[in-house]
Amino acid sequence: MSNAMELLRLNLSRVRIPEPTNRIYKQECCISFETPKSEGGLFIDMNTFLAFGKDCVGWNYEKTGNPVYLHIKQIKKQVGEDRPLKKPTLLAIGVDGGFDTHEPEFEETHNIVILPDYVTLPFPSVELPEKVRLAVDAVLMAEGAERKEQITAWTADKKQISQYAMNLEQIKNGVTVPPSGWKCSKCDKTENLWLNLTDGMILCGRRNWDGTGGNNHAIEHYKETGYPLAVKLGTITADLEGADVFSYPEDESIEDPLLAQHLGFFGIDFSSLQKTEMTTAERELDQNTNFDWNRIQESGKEVEPLYGPGYTGLINLGNSCYMASTMQVVFSTRSFCARYYLNQDLRKAFETAPADPTVDLNMQLTKLAHGLLSGRYSIPAIQKDDIANDATSISKAKQEGIPPRMFKAVIAASHPEFSTMRQQDALEFFLHFLEQVERVNAGNPALDPSQSFKFGIEERISCPSGKVAYNRRVDYILSLNIPLEQATNKEQLEAFAKLKEEKTSEGKEVSSDEIVRPRVPLVACLANYSAPEEVHDFYSTALKAKTTAIKTAGLISFPDYLVLHMRKFVMEAGWVPKKLDVYIDVPNIIDISHMRSKGLQPGEELLPDAVAEDEGSQRLMANEDIVCQLVSMGFNQLHCQKAAINTSNVGVEEAMNWLLSHMDDPDIDAPISQGSKNDDDIFVDASKVDTLLSFGFQEEIARKALKASVIRHYHLILWWRY
Repeated sequence: MSNAMELLRLNLSRVRIPEPTNRIYKQECCISFETPKSEGGLFIDMNTFLAFGKDCVGWNYEKTGNPVYLHIKQIKKQVGEDRPLKKPTLLAIGVDGGFDTHEPEFEETHNIVILPDYVTLPFPSVELPEKVRLAVDAVLMAEGAERKEQITAWTADKKQISQYAMNLEQIKNGVTVPPSGWKCSKCDKTENLWLNLTDGMILCGRRNWDGTGGNNHAIEHYKETGYPLAVKLGTITADLEGADVFSYPEDESIEDPLLAQHLGFFGIDFSSLQKTEMTTAERELDQNTNFDWNRIQESGKEVEPLYGPGYTGLINLGNSCYMASTMQVVFSTRSFCARYYLNQDLRKAFETAPADPTVDLNMQLTKLAHGLLSGRYSIPAIQKDDIANDATSISKAKQEGIPPRMFKAVIAASHPEFSTMRQQDALEFFLHFLEQVERVNAGNPALDPSQSFKFGIEERISCPSGKVAYNRRVDYILSLNIPLEQATNKEQLEAFAKLKEEKTSEGKEVSSDEIVRPRVPLVACLANYSAPEEVHDFYSTALKAKTTAIKTAGLISFPDYLVLHMRKFVMEAGWVPKKLDVYIDVPNIIDISHMRSKGLQPGEELLPDAVAEDEGSQRLMANEDIVCQLVSMGFNQLHCQKAAINTSNVGVEEAMNWLLSHMDDPDIDAPISQGSKNDDDIFVDASKVDTLLSFGFQEEIARKALKASVIRHYHLILWWRY
């Protein structure tokens, strides 16, 4: 003990007391997914406050020379099955007084460990130097960096007083509600029962998506009568604030200040009632925290869990399913698997990473790849219980998965949307992700796995003069329209349309089992992409006038992995956006050789380049028909004019796509003339030009795009795509 204490005193200069601004990691290893609950626990560097698992802490010592670590180990407590449940006092989880999440409890131990010999000193101890005691106390009391980067508690909104409560009409029909023994008036349900506060009818609640719950009799009664308020039987106690009162027209749980009076109208003595049912809000929280994610959400059927290399799940961090699905697909490819797993071990990535590996994309991608592909974290939870010598192993084996917190923090750091907890578009995240990967591998393009998704597109434009123009660009996704007119089940669709019309006329709804969706072959979508398309108001430099040109598109190179984007949003009559409910039939083998572009052919003559004078005299003007239609939808007229011009007056849909993508542009309200008077005076960031050049754009086009817009690089790509 004395030798260990002396060794600690010799290394006091490597111990720091954390400042309030320091980020302290104490929930997860920076280069693996080890936690304090892992077999080896977690080691916190008392100089950098980075955390490391047992297998990685030695690498950090070799790299930094920092010898003093706080070792945190959590061991599951033995809890009896008859443990009493705590009564919630707050409609929340993850906070004191909230609902019991039924999570196992752990006992946490702390020790001071000195490397390289792993000399251990217990903590707390009065014999430790004061500096060490202060530093460790500060680390333990501080909120972890991981916790600061995510939402850790969910508290329901305060219920509002209903506008229907104060003047609620109650019908004198002689109904008296007994204190127990309730049953739905229209079926045999005895649970999830609601008392309508107008006529005293007791009816069952809504049917849940998985078939559980009621038979919708309470809400059907509201639709028939318009009686607005109902209270859930079983939630009424002497504390009326806890009763679940629901307003159908407001479609939410509400507060009824006159609930005692409304209940007394039907002879209910609330002071003697006991709570036997969960409120709507309690059930929502319970379902969100205790739902069995091993079930398929679409059908609710049990599935066989898979374990081992390549079968590791990602924990949802809160609306992060877009990221989880994208990364699972990305790491199923040979290019990313080889770059960050087969040819890159954790130690090598850590050695080449900066001082803080949590902000290094290469390190976090390697960490994520090893977590997903190694199989180390893909074992049944029951096995983990056995490893921990837990006497009470769970009956159902399940996989806990890994939380991609650090990866999300670094990949989203430069993006204002992905850094939030809001739901995002998977396609947009995929493009942002590939852009970041290409950037970090710019020094060695041969190692860049994003190249396996890149391909070239060539557009051929033919004008009535007989001359042609070719435009080339690179992309990572092939965006396809869905030609519904080429559905293969037209007879079934016609029959379904008649059935739907009949049921609608009878006031009935079509059941999910009766719905027939169009089935469109993927081959038809690909053929539609290559089909000739008219481009109206095309300015021909040969004719020196606007005309209608014919555009076709093809591929000049093919990627290792072709990502298809199906355009499921279309415009209905009145320019109302609608999402298509359609099946795409994909064959096992897809032949896209017919999509190869042939380039300039013998005998073809290119359109002459535009002369600067002509460009000035024939400056593109916004098509008034397009502008008027967009304005009628509620958009600003100036914004609509810019959208039409920047899409070359191709059409309303293209203009709307541009408009929706540029609503937040800093210069969206600037007059159109300002962007074209003195282009030479506009400063262009050379690094941004280089980035666009790396995507395959010509330098002149890249500079024009940067002058026309000040938004981020990936938006510039979208600008040219649409």
